[in-house]
Amino acid sequence: MRALTTYPRRAYTIFRTEVLVLPSRIVVLLFAVALLVIPLFTQDPYWLRVLIQSSIFAIFAASWDLLSGFTGQMNFGHALFFGVSAYVTAMINLYLHLPPLFSIPLGALTGVMCGLVVGIPCLRLRGAYLALTTLAFPIILLGIVFAIPNITGGELGLTTDILTGGMRRMARLSPNRVTDYYVCVLMMLILGGVMWKITDSRVGIIFHAIREDELAVRASGVNTVRYKLLAFCLSGFFAGIAGGLFAHFLRQAGPDNLMVTRSFEVIIWAVVGGIASIYGPIAGVFILYPLLEFFRVLPQIRLLLFAAMVLAILLFMPEGLIPWVRDKIEKVCPRCKNRNVAVRSTCRVCAANLD
Repeated sequence: MRALTTYPRRAYTIFRTEVLVLPSRIVVLLFAVALLVIPLFTQDPYWLRVLIQSSIFAIFAASWDLLSGFTGQMNFGHALFFGVSAYVTAMINLYLHLPPLFSIPLGALTGVMCGLVVGIPCLRLRGAYLALTTLAFPIILLGIVFAIPNITGGELGLTTDILTGGMRRMARLSPNRVTDYYVCVLMMLILGGVMWKITDSRVGIIFHAIREDELAVRASGVNTVRYKLLAFCLSGFFAGIAGGLFAHFLRQAGPDNLMVTRSFEVIIWAVVGGIASIYGPIAGVFILYPLLEFFRVLPQIRLLLFAAMVLAILLFMPEGLIPWVRDKIEKVCPRCKNRNVAVRSTCRVCAANLD
C-alpha cells in the first residue's frame, strides 16, 4: 500500500521539477499528447497514413543520429539497415507464417547483424572514406535482390508468397488504420525515449567523446572499437524496427527501401532537425515529411519549394531548426551547464547569474 502512494508522488515530483521547468520539455510533452489524441478528432485515412509513415521515418532518422550524430561515424548507406530488415521481416511473415509481433523483432536482429558486417570493416576508416564505404553496402544488397527475384521479388518487390504462386499476401500490421497509427506512434515515442536515454547515459558520453577526439578516448583506456561496433549495432536495431514496421504497414518490401535516395533522405531529416539530439531528427521528419506531402498541391514546383526551404534552414540555422529554437527560449548556465528558461536571471539549480 505504501508503494501505491510513494511512486505516484515521486513521479509527480519528477514531472514538476524536471519536465515543467523547461519550455522544450513542455513542447515535447504537448507534441506526444497531440499525437495520441489526433484520432479522436479525425480518422481521415490519408492524414493517418502520413502521420504513420512520419512516425516510422522518425525512428529511422533517430537511429541514424545515434550512429552518425553522436559517434561521428558518417553513414551514407543507412538504408541498408532499413531495407534488409524490411525484406527479412517480409520473408519471415510470408514463408514462415509468423505474425508481425515476431517477424519485426527478428528483422531488427538482422539489422544488428548488418551493423556488425558494416562496422567491422569500417573501424579504421574516417571521413569521406567511411562515408563512401558505407554507401557501397546497400548497393551491393540491391544487386543481390535483383539477382534472386524468385525469392525477393526482384524489381517488383515482395508482396506475396512467391514460392506458392502468390496465394498469400503479407500480413497487415493491425486490423485497421487507427490501430496501425497507435502502434507506430507508441513505438516511435518509446524507442525515441530509449535512444535519448542511451545518449544521456555513460555510453552516450563515450559516443560524444569518440566523435570529438577518438585518440584521446583511446588513450584514456576506453576500448573505442567496442563502442563503435555497439553504435553500429544499436543503430541497425532501431532502423530495423522501422523497416519492419514499414514493410508490414505497406504490406510490401521493395528495392526502393535500399536506394541511395532513402539514405540521403534520412540525412536531410536529421541535419535539418538538428543532429546529436535524437529529438531533432524526429522533429525534422514530422516537419519535412508532411510538408512535402502538402506541396503535392503544386506538383510542378513541389521539389523546388522543398529544396529551397531546406537550404534556407541550413543557411540561417546551421545547427538545425530545433537547437536554434531551443537556444532562443532557454539559456545554459555557465557554472553547472543546466538549461533554464530564457527569462530567468539566475540558474534554477546553482543560482549562478545568467545575465
